[in-house]
Amino acid sequence: MSIRDDIARYAPYNEQEARDKAVILDFMDRQDDAFLRSNLIAHMTASAWVVNAARDKVLMVYHKLYDSWSWTGGHADGEEDLLAVALREVREETGVHRVRPVSEEIYSLEILTVDGHEKRGEYVPSHLHLNVTYLLEADEHDALQICEAENSGVRWLPLEDALKASTEPWFVERIYRKLNEKLP
Repeated sequence: MSIRDDIARYAPYNEQEARDKAVILDFMDRQDDAFLRSNLIAHMTASAWVVNAARDKVLMVYHKLYDSWSWTGGHADGEEDLLAVALREVREETGVHRVRPVSEEIYSLEILTVDGHEKRGEYVPSHLHLNVTYLLEADEHDALQICEAENSGVRWLPLEDALKASTEPWFVERIYRKLNEKLP
């Protein structure tokens, strides 16, 4: 199965996911470079909602670019195994190495807007992240480590506190709240 097939058979949770799913599939069908950030309009990314075994805490990072507590995630950079991308990003951004998928199935879909910004001294224009989210589990007692290039904090937060800690209202209302509601 390909990631396109996984997205096509994913059952959307709500209207936002249904509409975003249609756009993501259309974009993938029309763009040969959908998995590369050299596509300056939009590109594929993967994120992780990392919970503890009790499912009452989520692992968050204080993201320097967004100046907010947020989930982990990153660019596909040509990789079509987006679960592998999500796992890699968790390890890189938090230092947690014992992380595993709760399921290998897609947990959520969303299109995220990214404002123009400077990265490594170069301007990156505003664009879209066509995002696939996976539900992962990690041991909340593992050592955490800040990824200096991207974040200035890493910590476990109770589910409701994670919503309060984020300073991005759209993410809180449309994404993080939904991810908490969907927890098994």
